[in-house]
Amino acid sequence: MNTKAIIMDENAINRAITRIAHEILEKNKIVDDLILVGIKTRGVPFANKIAEKIKQIENKDVPVQILDITLYRDDLTEIDQVPIVKSEEFSCDITNKIVVLVDDVLFTGRTVRAALDALIDKGRPQKIQLAILIDRGHRELPIRADFVGKNVPTSRNEVISVNFHETDGLNQVLINTLK
Repeated sequence: MNTKAIIMDENAINRAITRIAHEILEKNKIVDDLILVGIKTRGVPFANKIAEKIKQIENKDVPVQILDITLYRDDLTEIDQVPIVKSEEFSCDITNKIVVLVDDVLFTGRTVRAALDALIDKGRPQKIQLAILIDRGHRELPIRADFVGKNVPTSRNEVISVNFHETDGLNQVLINTLK
């Protein structure tokens, strides 16, 4: 892959996190019923960053849960014949809570669909909202984000790479082209 451009640097990511945190608070009013659920892998550090920002704004902790959607994917056999699922990291009751599902990139919608299935298996939330850092289009399912850091129109031969300090050593978003 060839890097085409850096579309968000650390400052731009921080501004998007601040805006998304404010939008979540404005839309939901009551922080006590709020749970952030990060989709593995890069949805987790993004959810943690949003929770930290909400704590700065409201001085209240918002729980962050980790959601592994491996067994819910519709392309499971394409990934591996025997997928590896780590131990359960989801320890919160989401029944009657407002769940904000958090991921780095929204593309076809299939990851979000799998995450919705996984969430419903964990309880019956009051509502589920979706926070995304990058919405790149090309939806195959009728899914849209409630909170978006940046809309980035892409072609099918481009790939968005989100990097966070926690997983990659730096905060940036790249657009790459396939050869």
